[in-house]
Amino acid sequence: MAFNEEYTGLTKDEIIKKEYKKLSGIYTKLNAKTKKSVNSLMNEAAFMAASLYELRQIINVKGYTEEYQNGANQKGVKKSSEIEIYNTMIKNFSAVMKQLTDLLPKDEPKTKPQSDGFDDFIDSREDI
Repeated sequence: MAFNEEYTGLTKDEIIKKEYKKLSGIYTKLNAKTKKSVNSLMNEAAFMAASLYELRQIINVKGYTEEYQNGANQKGVKKSSEIEIYNTMIKNFSAVMKQLTDLLPKDEPKTKPQSDGFDDFIDSREDI
């Protein structure tokens, strides 16, 4: 959700609005009572999606690592702060999306699929 190139040039608020609109479209099948309680989750998911997009853009420019120096003699390379934030946020985003997905109504199977006769054939062959 968060990694669309259609967001190029948009502000974070504009991306959040687009993400919320997408989520609202997906969750229109929810009953009114459930939809009210889900609204805050959709807001958080939209914010995280926009933030993940923003972080991804920064990571693409700065890279995955950054140099550090602690005192005169201790220096090296570590994963960037953006990577750490991204990793934490993607886990939280996934958890929120799972919560939202679990609230969707389960589609009932339309009808029992018709037999193609294969099982009947196998069952009749057991006697041989």
